[in-house]
Amino acid sequence: MIDAILGSAFLVSTPLLLTAIAGMLNRIGGIVNIALEAMMLAGAYVALVASSATQSWPVALLAAALTGALIGLLFSLTVTRLRANEIVAGLGFNVAIAGLIGFILKDYYQSSGQLRLDDVVMLPRIDLPIIQDVPILGAILSDKDPVTWLAWLSVPASAFFLTRTAAGLRLRAAGEAPAASIALGLRPLLTRDLSTVFAGAMAGLAGAQLSIGIVGLFTIGISAGRGFIALAAFYFGRNRPGLTALGALLFGAFDAAQINLQGRGVAPELVQMLPYLVVVAVLTALGLAERRRRLLRGA
Repeated sequence: MIDAILGSAFLVSTPLLLTAIAGMLNRIGGIVNIALEAMMLAGAYVALVASSATQSWPVALLAAALTGALIGLLFSLTVTRLRANEIVAGLGFNVAIAGLIGFILKDYYQSSGQLRLDDVVMLPRIDLPIIQDVPILGAILSDKDPVTWLAWLSVPASAFFLTRTAAGLRLRAAGEAPAASIALGLRPLLTRDLSTVFAGAMAGLAGAQLSIGIVGLFTIGISAGRGFIALAAFYFGRNRPGLTALGALLFGAFDAAQINLQGRGVAPELVQMLPYLVVVAVLTALGLAERRRRLLRGA
């Protein structure tokens, strides 16, 4: 049973982790991306349609990433160039994208929120011949799709990018000291745009993993608030890739647990609350810890 839960946790954590790492980089660059949910939802829809149309999962992933990147660019331009409030703009994008996809499903597919298509090619699972037979380790590392591997590789990659590359330093400068960046001849707004485009692409891939990596269909609620849980994960991580990954895994583990509990006859309305209750509890604990540190500093 523990192997099944661990395997599910790492698989379910993939969209959270990809989106959390992307959102973390976006936040470091100076934008809190509330529109991650919209990018994930659009990626899930486009991936399913592209997979069915082309019978190619790489094409489906590319289409999902490009869709998320385009939404990311539009969102960033709204915030950085038109000076819209990022919270209001992000919520607006979430509502608009959900409404647009809902309209397409109803008008084109005559569906009221769910879409099943023929010839959908799912993401392949990669088996590791020796490791797959090792208890616990095999459940964690083997039988995972390429997007899951990409998600976990993004953790050390993002840490290296932020601390060892000039582009990473420019990203941090764009978020922490934009005026100084301009004085040095840098373009912080362009840097923020690029970070948001990247975040959109990663969120699009996260959505693709949901639709063609796990369930093989699309529903209007397929993202199920994961974009907002990803926000909680990178706030939990405090701009550190390792801690952000830990937060995503924590929330993913509870998400996997609630799926397992539903299969054992527990009322779904109750267990579906579990991941979100954990988010509230963790953020509350972080807030109390931060308040205590401030009081200790003032003492």
